[in-house]
Amino acid sequence: MMDECFHENDYHVSRRIYSNRVFDQVHERQAQEIQSLRERLSRACRCTDKWAVQKIKGLLPILDWLPKYPVKQWLPGDVVSGVTTGLVCCLQGVAYSLLASVAPVYGLYSAFFPILTYFVLGTSRHISVGPFPVTCLMVGSVVLTLAPDEHFLRPVNITGVNETVADERLMEVDVEAREAQRILVACTMTVLVGLFQVAMGLMQVGFLVRYLSDPLVGGFTTAAAFHVFVSQIKTIVSVPIQNHNGFFSFAYTLIDLGRNINQTNIADLIAGLLTICIVMAVKEINTKFQHKIPVPIPIEVIVTVIASAISHVMDLNSQYGASIVHSLPRGFAPAQTPNIALIGNILGSSFSTAVVGYAVAVSVAKVYAAKYDYTVDGNQELIAFGVSNIFGGCFSSIVASTALSRTAVQESTGGKSQVAGIISALMVMIVILALGPFLQPLQKSVLAGIVIANLKGMFMQISEVPVLWRQNRPDCLIWIATCLASIVLGLDVGLLAGLVFEMGTVVVRTQFPSCATLGNVPNTDIYKNMKDYKNIDEIPGIKIFKCNSPIYFANIDYFKEKLREEVGFDAVRVFKKRNKALKKIHKLIKKGKLQATENGLVPVASLGVENQAFEKEQGPEVEEGASQSDSEVKVQVDWTSELPVSVSVPRVHIHSLVMEFTAVSFLDVVAAKSLKLVVKEFIRIGVSVYIAGCDGELVRRMEALSFFDEEVTRDILFLSVHDAILFIQLETSTRNDEDPLAKKLQDDKEPLPYTEDEDLIETYDIQHLAIYGLSN
Repeated sequence: MMDECFHENDYHVSRRIYSNRVFDQVHERQAQEIQSLRERLSRACRCTDKWAVQKIKGLLPILDWLPKYPVKQWLPGDVVSGVTTGLVCCLQGVAYSLLASVAPVYGLYSAFFPILTYFVLGTSRHISVGPFPVTCLMVGSVVLTLAPDEHFLRPVNITGVNETVADERLMEVDVEAREAQRILVACTMTVLVGLFQVAMGLMQVGFLVRYLSDPLVGGFTTAAAFHVFVSQIKTIVSVPIQNHNGFFSFAYTLIDLGRNINQTNIADLIAGLLTICIVMAVKEINTKFQHKIPVPIPIEVIVTVIASAISHVMDLNSQYGASIVHSLPRGFAPAQTPNIALIGNILGSSFSTAVVGYAVAVSVAKVYAAKYDYTVDGNQELIAFGVSNIFGGCFSSIVASTALSRTAVQESTGGKSQVAGIISALMVMIVILALGPFLQPLQKSVLAGIVIANLKGMFMQISEVPVLWRQNRPDCLIWIATCLASIVLGLDVGLLAGLVFEMGTVVVRTQFPSCATLGNVPNTDIYKNMKDYKNIDEIPGIKIFKCNSPIYFANIDYFKEKLREEVGFDAVRVFKKRNKALKKIHKLIKKGKLQATENGLVPVASLGVENQAFEKEQGPEVEEGASQSDSEVKVQVDWTSELPVSVSVPRVHIHSLVMEFTAVSFLDVVAAKSLKLVVKEFIRIGVSVYIAGCDGELVRRMEALSFFDEEVTRDILFLSVHDAILFIQLETSTRNDEDPLAKKLQDDKEPLPYTEDEDLIETYDIQHLAIYGLSN
């Protein structure tokens, strides 16, 4: 009959029934190599010339790629890309300095110094290193908190006929002292961010950034875009607004903006709005015709040059009160050491900024590494950015990361390596040393407009929310929760809240795992969820229970609850009820009201009375019942029939339970103890328990947790559900006549020999990897 089922693509499989123990005996297990701590340290500290060269090249990647640099093929593209990107870096550096609440010249420094060290230490060939709006805003929030305007108020000096008098009633901000303190705070934070990144890189913990999932980063950067937008709107309208930080700062800023909107400077407003419209329109043209335009139009540079010229010619600052850059001195500021006294106040914010800056940079780097088929070392990137921030912080730079728009310019204009980055740094240096004063008449609203125009990519992430909702609702909730928390609570606290929420969703998903009863596809060894398919049969007397999650302390109670629901009874309650019924039966037999006959009760061992594995946690009452029953006449009761006593004993309609553990990756101590107790609870009411599909690592973990003993042995483990089912059916059919083959299968000491005996061989046919039939 089975041959009639064969098709052209069928093939025949014939093998023995495998429990884990038999499989390990037939197929000898490899010995696990266990090294002592001394051996591992000795191996780790062993140094050879090849190992030393490899480590040096890993720490200084420039030694690996620069000697192989193809000058003729790559240098022309890198030069064009470097010049173009350098101009963009200058403008973005000046613009992003407004977000960090420091003078514009420090934004230029941030576009120069970090590139020098990343050129030597970085592993990405394409990213453009420099200031990033989100990290600049995070730095700016700390700067405004520790150095607000209120700390630098001084009496206004009134000049009289013969002398200058300070009027205590009129106060003004000491701008020079404020700027000095603010850049000191920003540089100290930048150095601390670098120290955190270097420490994480040396400890090889770059993998921790994986906990910042794409939905979390998307929600966080979108919230940051809202904060950046509001902070730049006040610059565009140029109205006096009090600085707000921390919880609800977003709302407070909007309220102040609404109150003072009547003080809007029209010249700044027009310049800012025109900048936004022009920059966004030209960027759309660049994107739409990127394959036809050899080099993207550097619209930021063009707008800046034109705006500076107009402001200078029309004298917008004097004539219309426009807010301009004012001071952009030539040359570099001297190196300065960070203020150690500030570290306690900026520790938490610095760590969150370090994580965000690295996460954004490594994400962008991996996108281009995948595109051009090379690898990026995450831990080396931590070290590279850490050293860049430490070095830059000592020279008045703010936190360095990367920006997708700037990196896209570097890559699209022909950049092939970090040679383009070093050329862009040279362009920034030219601006710092020679061209800086030409930008002094530039309106700050133009810079704010450039910042807002570059936020389009971040705002477009909102379109991902409906897609996430359809694909995975927990991920969508992570996105929304992180975004709302970062808007309401601030970026640093919001990021932490989003991370906690993300971890909470993981815990909830594992704490309440999906569990199912499996049924057999007729004439196959395929077992599927009975709720998902119609023509699935539940094997009589056998319950197959599957858990799709690791089992640990948080979900073991839920696991036991779902198991009780699926099997339809509580094993502990069944055991107690059976003992109660047995005690009443013994009393009736003693009183002569009940006789043990062949048609009813017979004096043999009882399933529910002899209970060597009974746990103490179940209470002394049951133990007393069991011990009293042991001293009485032993009887066997058919628990499926009506009992001669008035005790309601739950019906047990199965004789075997198979737990499918292919999706269980680990057990902890609590889960192992509870699971072992569950197995014993079923065994003592006459239900055999088997575990199928355990991975080798899980079995070793169970052994380490002392899961197995004299009652719960390794014989309950099977390679697959089908192996367990065949064994159960074989054992059931041979239980009465004590088949010697079954005895061999249950013998712990003697391995099962190879045999062609039909009772021990599983034979079935497969078409396209789907099993069609099995022989008995």
